[in-house]
This record gives sequence, C-alpha cells and structure tokens, in this order.
Amino acid sequence: MLVDSHVNLHGEQYAEDCDAVISAARAAGVAYMLTISDKLASTNAIKQIADSHDFIWRTVGVHPHYASEHPDLDAQTLIDMAADENVIGIGECGLDFHYEYSDRLAQRPVFNAHIDAARETGLPLVIHTREADDEMRETLTRAHGEGAFTPLLHCYTGGPALAEAVLSLGGYISFSGIITFKNAADIRAIAEATPLDRIVIETDCPYLAPVPMRGRRNEPAYLVHVAEKLAEVKNVSVDEIARHTTDNFFRLFSRAKRADKR
Repeated sequence: MLVDSHVNLHGEQYAEDCDAVISAARAAGVAYMLTISDKLASTNAIKQIADSHDFIWRTVGVHPHYASEHPDLDAQTLIDMAADENVIGIGECGLDFHYEYSDRLAQRPVFNAHIDAARETGLPLVIHTREADDEMRETLTRAHGEGAFTPLLHCYTGGPALAEAVLSLGGYISFSGIITFKNAADIRAIAEATPLDRIVIETDCPYLAPVPMRGRRNEPAYLVHVAEKLAEVKNVSVDEIARHTTDNFFRLFSRAKRADKR
C-alpha cells in the first residue's frame, strides 16, 4: 500500500478523465492521496474531489506563484477553512525565488500567514521552496522558536543544510519522481541521508513524471516508480518503503485515518 502525499487532481490536465486516473492509481496500489490547494479560487473544485472519495484528503493554502493574488490573506482565513474534516494540511505555501511569478515582497507575508495557521491548527505545513534555501531555513527556524509546528518539504530539490534544519525541527521531507532523473544525484544523496521515519513520497502530478514515464502527464499510479527508486537508494525492499512512507504519512497527517472515511 502506497500513499501519494501530493497530487493536483483539480487541474485542467484531468478535466476529462479524473475518475479514471484515480481508479488506475488504486489499481496500482496507491490506497490514499492528498490533493493540494494552489489558490483559494480552487477550493471548491478540490473539496468536491475529496468529498467524493473516501481515500482522498485535501489541504488549504496558496502556492507562492499566486501570492500576489492574495495580498490580504491572513491566518484566520486559513484556520476557518481548515475546520472541514477533510482538510489535513496547510499549504502548499512557501517561497519560490526561481520563477518569482509573485515577487518576494508578496510571497513573504502570505507564507507567514500559513505558518501561523499551521501552528494554530496543529496541521502540517506543506512547503514549496525553490532557490530560497537560506531564507527558508531562517524563516522556519525563527518561526518555530515562536511556537511549534511541523514542516514538510514537498518535492524536495534543495540542499542538505535546509533538509537538516527541517529534520531538526521535527519535520519531514517528501521525494518525488525527481529522484529517478539521471541528473538528480544530489537529491538522491539527500534521500539516502534522510531517516526512513521522516520520508513521505509523492508524484506532484501532473508534473514531473518519473522514469520510465518521462514526457507523459504524471499520474498517482506512477508513484510505484518513486517507491522503487527510493528503495534502491535506501537499499531496502519496496515493501519496506511502502510500510515506512505510509506510516509516516499517517503520523504526520494525524487528522487522516487509515480506514476509508465513510
């Protein structure tokens, strides 16, 4: 049994066949999924998916790409949205200094609102970070000193210093199909060094399809390839990866339950 900790099922890429994609994932052994919020305007579509499937949960939040569209976002808005029992995480949120679709001045207060909401609700903070390792590390360390919360670095592509800092705060790291890419030796090294009890896995579908599915639309069913590569990196069996990453998911996202929701 596998859990895909980060899917984007509400995207237009699945407009014609979302149910078939979900069914294929279940047939491949992906028993549970977490579908992720990118912006508040997507909330109803994401909620409909989670409400329609006993094995899918959701998050609430604003991706840094869309931070400039939410200049007045505050923690209380996220806290109120997170009252729904199907919401098990805050995010995806963070800092993206690569694309900067929203400028840095817009990204920072929006990210801070998510941190405050995670602290208040006790829900994990699902973090997107790209080319912002130093500021992310400083922000999380400082904020954690003001009150505990649990960070999850999703689809990790950063360096070892940030990974080590988040682990020291009691956080987790999620690895995606990127670990199967030929040029991702640095990320595989971080996966090798990360304790098995702090790892979850994801597809981040429809993006970043793993080898041997490169070039295709990614799907949750392809999570098996991430698990297989991680097993190779950690020198353990795929069954052990499945067991650890599933246990870790339900420990981290403690509002979720292993049994189907209804």
